[in-house]
Amino acid sequence: MFDSLTDKLSGVFAKITSRGVLNDKDIDDAMREIRVALLEADVALPVVKDFVARVKEEARGEKLVRSIQPGQLVVKIVHDELVKLLGAEDGGLNLNVVPPAVILMAGLQGSGKTTSSAKLAKMLGRNRKVLLASLDVYRPAAQEQLEQLAGQIGGHSLPIVKGEKPLAIARRALEAAKKGGFDVLILDSAGRLHIDDALMEELQAVKELAKPAETLLVADAMMGQDACNVAREFNEKLGITGIVLTRIDGSSRAGAALSMRMIAGVPVKYLGTGEKTDEMEEFHADRIAGRILGQGDVVSLVERAIEKVDREEADKMAARMLKGKFDLEDLLSQLRQIQKLGSLGGIVGMLPGLSKFKNQIADAGIGDALIKKQEAIILSMTANERKNPEIIKASRKKRIAAGSGVEVHDVNKLLKQYEQMASMMKKMGRGGGIGGLAKMMKNAPFGKFPGGMGNRFPF
Repeated sequence: MFDSLTDKLSGVFAKITSRGVLNDKDIDDAMREIRVALLEADVALPVVKDFVARVKEEARGEKLVRSIQPGQLVVKIVHDELVKLLGAEDGGLNLNVVPPAVILMAGLQGSGKTTSSAKLAKMLGRNRKVLLASLDVYRPAAQEQLEQLAGQIGGHSLPIVKGEKPLAIARRALEAAKKGGFDVLILDSAGRLHIDDALMEELQAVKELAKPAETLLVADAMMGQDACNVAREFNEKLGITGIVLTRIDGSSRAGAALSMRMIAGVPVKYLGTGEKTDEMEEFHADRIAGRILGQGDVVSLVERAIEKVDREEADKMAARMLKGKFDLEDLLSQLRQIQKLGSLGGIVGMLPGLSKFKNQIADAGIGDALIKKQEAIILSMTANERKNPEIIKASRKKRIAAGSGVEVHDVNKLLKQYEQMASMMKKMGRGGGIGGLAKMMKNAPFGKFPGGMGNRFPF
């Protein structure tokens, strides 16, 4: 969701980093463009004014005058102020209480509370025993939805008792969590289409009974600045301790993430990155600031890879490659491993130096659709064809194209790319090592991306 803001800020920084000396007018012009970029990204006006004032004060200091690269120093100043704005000192959940530690999930209807509850249970369930309980007796099948999600993540949910009121459910959930030896109890409360007295009275009663260690507001990033108003009201009337921001993979303009901590006075603790139960990540101010400024987020990408990539399968593939062996089964496995990491655009955006080429990569037709197409082509082949691609001639290509719903030239393109990759693997197997592979990559005819981008990809 930061793409638009990243593009605009990158344009501002490109101007100032290309100059050897910066005067007050250069700084004022840059600050004006940053102000406009933040406002267009839906960041609240008071936040923008305060942020720009702090950056301008730092940028006019003695350090900038003495700096060899003043433009780069301005970028660093903006980065540091973004980290402060997003909450550098804010930690994760405070669950150091006598078990069960209760987490109360609150928010408006449709914000993603139930899905977020299951995602959080899955994250915490890696080293804790977690119980899920739904207090939503108003939305049709809300309790059943949480029960199904608990089953999907291999978790535990409180048995449903029809006709039971929210306060009674919370009391029963507390008893069940204590008797069952659960470390954490997550209460998924009901929401409304808007904030009303009935909603707040119910939440206040549940909070008084459960005494939660954390009260998290689940807010939809697509709400823009209104999400900040919702957060402020929930905090004033309920006393929330943190925010879970959902749908950040959408086309929202990032303002909510940048404004919420300052406007509502509480930190964003988690980001919902998609609809699946494993698509949630902890909020780290420095990493998000890096993404916004186009500096990537390698740490989060590595953490995602450690969590989602099959280590055993990766080791087997690496061993085969070192022996110079690489067939279409291996290529299929690689494509599937990439998909586990998320969208290709998202992966590129987390790589330093490549995020600014996201649009060019998309324009070049390299994205999730292409990976899906290549997967379909390989799956339309027989096992023998995948193991021995050299037997795929004209008639087989026609059959494969028809089976995967593509044209013959798409099959030819995949086979050509496979041959190039296989050639690299064989060179490594013959002792060329990483140096030989790097040389092959440099000269490989995969084609450059527009705009002078030198990086090449095998798909």
